[in-house]
Amino acid sequence: MYIFIDRLTHWEYIFIVESGTIFDIKKYSINDGPGIRTTVFFSGCPLSCWWCHNPESQSLKPEFLYRQNRCLLCGACAETCPEGAIHLNGSAITDREKCVRCQTCVSVCYSGARQFSGREVTVDEVMAQVRREIPFYDESGGGVTFSGGEPLMQPAFLAELLNACREQEIHTTVDTSGFANWNVFEQIRGKVDLFLYDLKHMDSVRHREVTGVPNEVTLENLRKLAERGHKILGRIPLIPGINDDEGNLSASGRFLASLPNLQGVELMGYHDIAQAKYQALGREYKLSDTHPPTEEAMRHAAEVLRSYELKVTGYKL
Repeated sequence: MYIFIDRLTHWEYIFIVESGTIFDIKKYSINDGPGIRTTVFFSGCPLSCWWCHNPESQSLKPEFLYRQNRCLLCGACAETCPEGAIHLNGSAITDREKCVRCQTCVSVCYSGARQFSGREVTVDEVMAQVRREIPFYDESGGGVTFSGGEPLMQPAFLAELLNACREQEIHTTVDTSGFANWNVFEQIRGKVDLFLYDLKHMDSVRHREVTGVPNEVTLENLRKLAERGHKILGRIPLIPGINDDEGNLSASGRFLASLPNLQGVELMGYHDIAQAKYQALGREYKLSDTHPPTEEAMRHAAEVLRSYELKVTGYKL
């Protein structure tokens, strides 16, 4: 059951959300919170970060991906497309404006070159997979992580899943950018054992440039969560040329050090493995000339943050 409280009238609206949209469920995850976890990836995100590892998750609607290297040029997709949106010209070219996401082409693509990311699932369907892994959670101190995309884009569905996990005494983690109305946090925060909270850039203008949104809301929500006693692990994706300069690292350290109850900070080095996804989506990848940070750069960033007496973790740190 999901309770929405209207802030103007203070009326309570109670309703049940039985389904939502996800694009993946990953089992045996060890990088999305403590222990062995199942990570449920929600579709939909209000941000469009230049370095996004899951660009296919940004829309709430199914996203079409075409992997040309897998295409056999058999022509079956063009023959079956009811909209006439596909034609062959060295590859199977799709007019994305005509495409209505009927997914007919996927059903006849035996090589797997054509895919759609995102599917509707029920709470029961997700929990059926989650419950199978309970012995691993119990043994390792793990649980379930809700990630994305941005799980706060589907707050009612998220709340139902959190309730279902709590009934099974499963540890819950929410991985978020924090870009949401505080009212959304109010509805779910009491059901969350740990927040993984991204801090992308401290300058709001630069934040808007590289993510599509300003950062005032995300910083304010983070402070509110910390002040209310929630367990939070800050996460900084270290992107060369974007947020790895001394000024931004120092500003990040000062802000995070001012928060009560912070569990620490995880540094996550940028990688470019998502480039193929952008190509498959027919989008430009803006960081094609950017390389992962060196071990020296990662260690230096960690040292800057540790100078503010923060506990810093991350790969090879």
